[in-house]
Amino acid sequence: MFISTLDLFKVGIGPSSSHTMGPMTAAYQFRELIRLNLLKQIKPSWQIICILKGSLAHTGKGHATDRAIVMGINGYLPTELSQLDINQLFASLISKKQIIFDGGCSVGFSADESIIFDKTNTLPQHPNGMVFQLIDGHGVEQLSETYFSIGGGFIHTLDEISKLEAPINMQALEDYPYPFDSAKIMLDMAGSSGLSIADMKRANELYLASDKSITGKELDHQIYAVWQVMIGSITRGLETDGVLPGGLNVKRRAKNLYQSLQLKPDLSSMNDYLCAYAMAVNEENAAGHVVVTAPTNGAAGVIPAVLYYFLVKENGPHRCIQDFFHTAGAIGGLIKHRSSISGAEVGCQGEVGAAASMAAAGLCAVKGGTAKQVENAAEIALEHHLGMTCDPVNGLVQVPCIERNGFGAIKAYTAASLALRGTGEHFMPLDSCIEAMKQTGLEMSEKYKETSLGGLALSHTEC
Repeated sequence: MFISTLDLFKVGIGPSSSHTMGPMTAAYQFRELIRLNLLKQIKPSWQIICILKGSLAHTGKGHATDRAIVMGINGYLPTELSQLDINQLFASLISKKQIIFDGGCSVGFSADESIIFDKTNTLPQHPNGMVFQLIDGHGVEQLSETYFSIGGGFIHTLDEISKLEAPINMQALEDYPYPFDSAKIMLDMAGSSGLSIADMKRANELYLASDKSITGKELDHQIYAVWQVMIGSITRGLETDGVLPGGLNVKRRAKNLYQSLQLKPDLSSMNDYLCAYAMAVNEENAAGHVVVTAPTNGAAGVIPAVLYYFLVKENGPHRCIQDFFHTAGAIGGLIKHRSSISGAEVGCQGEVGAAASMAAAGLCAVKGGTAKQVENAAEIALEHHLGMTCDPVNGLVQVPCIERNGFGAIKAYTAASLALRGTGEHFMPLDSCIEAMKQTGLEMSEKYKETSLGGLALSHTEC
């Protein structure tokens, strides 16, 4: 198993990595299937149909899944939208009611009629399923593909996910310098090599990068570029007020919170700043703006808030940025490999819980923690998110998601502090905690896994 740090931290748009970025990528890939296999045969009378299943059907409207499908099927990817006016682009695309390929070939596609929200049938492989079909003028299917959006913007086809023991593409570890696929093996390797978790992860990243002729300096630059996007999300969120889109009339609060802290710094605390930073990012996400999956959009504020506070408020050295990301990436990779980071699969414990675990590990590492202390910090943060449901009101990544990121950041900082004050020896191993999260997710009712059919989503009443 090898999951790159740069795969876990991807630049994209809000409000959801699994419900927005993943479906957009899937739609783009289906467009490519048509282009590569049937471009010379298609006619304007043919139609593309997309059937959303499970959680995508239940909360797709609130997560802008339909908008994402429209953009992807028209040839756009999440990373290409960061500098565009998305609302203007979407309006232009839906007005055409057709998909135009190179050379002028086209097929029919209407956002209102071609995207079907099937709330009755969930595909057994994963709750975030979608079926794309190309239908000819006689109603005969000419091409079909099923995709699954498994969290963090990752997608798989039906064939791919059926061949996996865990729902993620895994590169074989045999040839990597430090092939750990569990926290126990990770700690054993750190002990025998004398290296930090970040050093081992970086060595593995450089092995992967060698196939792409990427140097260590270029790898550092790519990670730093991701960090700059995170900083941009914090800054924009702290400077923007108003009402978030979607119909709940939720007001942005990060700007006012931050200004109040600036006016009365003697009355401010670490928790206040962590909440301001994390909420700033997730308000940007809720607005559909540019964020970084960390490891998902719904949990995008936790990791940047923790690192930003360490650098800005505690004067942490900037040379620590690389170690923070590689350590967090190592923990995130273990969680994704051994369980899930998808709210639709295991609830919010897999999103904010995973983010807090990654942030705690990264912070513990850059504050001088040993490998054992880092593993302890990751376990503490994850343990105290176990059982957390994903029940967004109206299917929007706003309530309780925005505040929840602030509390995730606070728990991450607390977990790192506790671990640093210990020896690293502790009762519950991280591997066992990840397994508990997985089993809890499997036994959790579907009502609490990003379907908005239970919990806070049903307790909300209009006043």
